[in-house]
Amino acid sequence: MARVALVTGGQRGIGAAISEALQTAGRKVVASYAGNDEAARAFTERTGIPCYKFDVSDFAACEVAVRQIEADHGPVEVLVNNAGITRDAVMKRLTRDMWDAVIDTNLGGCYNLCKLVWDGMTARKFGRIVNIGSINGQAGQYGQVNYAAAKSGIHGFTKALAQEGARAHITVNAIAPGYVDTEMVRAVPAEVLEKIIARIPRGRLGTAEDIARGVLFLTADDADFVTGSTLSINGGQHMY
Repeated sequence: MARVALVTGGQRGIGAAISEALQTAGRKVVASYAGNDEAARAFTERTGIPCYKFDVSDFAACEVAVRQIEADHGPVEVLVNNAGITRDAVMKRLTRDMWDAVIDTNLGGCYNLCKLVWDGMTARKFGRIVNIGSINGQAGQYGQVNYAAAKSGIHGFTKALAQEGARAHITVNAIAPGYVDTEMVRAVPAEVLEKIIARIPRGRLGTAEDIARGVLFLTADDADFVTGSTLSINGGQHMY
């Protein structure tokens, strides 16, 4: 029977590529989303992947959603914590609300979903968790104190949780994407984007499929000797 894979933020951009790659690999994929009902419907119509709407920063909402997902599809055995937001500002203009929103979603969401599937994975003696970090959590980025802190926290969270899961055959890894060709990156002014690409040794932006291939590797049934690692997929821009 196909393993159930939950991908948060799994209907757009990098998340959509991950969801579709896992589906092609034979997983029974479920995607979550936060707000865009039309995009979620279009994604489900195109791929057949069901989408569940909930806020990953809200533990109670996550609990209700995970219960429903498992009732509808079976236990979650593969979890990809991909959902994330930005609220960029330099410290002078960074409000507490902007800080809390990014930390609660990007890092708190990882805790919420891991917490809710952990006991089941432990009981079944199998689990694959991949947390999506960022090059900016490794190297920092001007105007992204909150985002860099959250993504850096994901890398530490991953290493610590991997130690807890190892004897139960649960692997916990992270991927740190570099600059990927998504709507958000393409919205950057052309002159700024040119400077970003000039700093990437491979000479191009990454693709969502580049990240998805990394997730496929880390979530494979036989990838059980890789845990606590951060896979940097950034074209050589930051060698960590």
